[in-house]
Amino acid sequence: MQLPPLPHWETTPDDLPAAIREIKAALRARIEASGRTVEEVFAVIEARVAAAVGEIEAAKARGEAIWPELDYADIEAGKVSEEDLARLKRRGCLVVRGHFPREQALDWDAGIVGYLEGNRFSESYRGPGDNFFGSPVAKAGIYPIYWSPTQMEARQSDRTARVQAFLNGQWHSESDGVRWFDPGRDSLYPDRIRRRPPGADSGGLRPHLDPGTLDLWMTEAYQRAFRHLFDGTVESYDPWDAAHRTAGPQFEGSTMCSAFRTFQGWTALSDMEHDQGVLHAVPIPEAMGYLMLRPLLADVPEDDMCGVTVNKMYAASEQWHSLPLRASSGIPDVRAGDSVWWHCDLVHSVAPVENQRGWGNVMYIPAAPWCPRNEAYAGSVREAFESGSSPSDFPAEHYERSWPDRFAPGQLNAAGRRGLGIG
Repeated sequence: MQLPPLPHWETTPDDLPAAIREIKAALRARIEASGRTVEEVFAVIEARVAAAVGEIEAAKARGEAIWPELDYADIEAGKVSEEDLARLKRRGCLVVRGHFPREQALDWDAGIVGYLEGNRFSESYRGPGDNFFGSPVAKAGIYPIYWSPTQMEARQSDRTARVQAFLNGQWHSESDGVRWFDPGRDSLYPDRIRRRPPGADSGGLRPHLDPGTLDLWMTEAYQRAFRHLFDGTVESYDPWDAAHRTAGPQFEGSTMCSAFRTFQGWTALSDMEHDQGVLHAVPIPEAMGYLMLRPLLADVPEDDMCGVTVNKMYAASEQWHSLPLRASSGIPDVRAGDSVWWHCDLVHSVAPVENQRGWGNVMYIPAAPWCPRNEAYAGSVREAFESGSSPSDFPAEHYERSWPDRFAPGQLNAAGRRGLGIG
């Protein structure tokens, strides 16, 4: 069946309301040309999500853990059971116990403190507020630091590479004769650190997604990636299918990510209790289909995509997404050296906390497999690394340019060089 073509934009449309009305009308027409209604297609995804929500709510009522947990040793030995693999695919999230030895993680945490204090970061911070430790950024605990020895040693570690390859391997990386990414090779995607001290108050982060904003509906590559939602074959929608995902650009803006990440992740540098302002996620990968189709229903204004726009995070709200949000589930207690991972499409949030018990310290390290999109970004990462600059996905603060003890090019191992596209 020949379906009508969809309009698309490779950059942010000049007239957003008009573009939203146009793309919504075109998506509805495409679905209807397949012989189905928008309501029928949405009902398929809604039923999948409702079943998963019911399963998670029942598991919580029984006191069962929601986040899958695996020992790093089992991943390293290739001894992860089929049952555990199935649970990982069903939930789309994972805690890796003992990813690094606890003492190593604690030493790395101390190394971060020495790196910041030795370079007098609190005196040079130019962010909002009178000084770093009184600023909103400091209260959230996010430090715009990228090139510390701690972060780079963890990024280029063989242990990290094994976990990334294991997680990448859960995706369908090849289809229709195309290899969309190399699951065994990751790009080195630099991100920041979080250090939240005992006694801290934090408002947390509201539920949101990170894979994009309006570009998910409006660019040609993403229209292909989510094709089954809009061409009458919704039953074939698979959130683990990488087809066209690695080609999808994002509209320029403050919330964009230049890399394709199969999983987002962080590694704990301190012990953290589950009720102390920790990460929550909606552990239902198929919920992305729910969020993509929801704006097409009749109760949403014609120039509104359920609140999604550019230069703001893709928020999930009770108004439009109450069903999947019922399944939001926090991580269990973690120890320094554990790592936490969630599928790139999962709705996630950070719970608020008052008078936090203990430290809440992490370094953000995702799984970002080698593909043309990530290879292109690796060029700018190399330049930032060599000069000590902030990576181009982040504000141009460049604190580390003059820091003499930042990780040096001569300290890269084979994995680090591969991740930067060197050799």
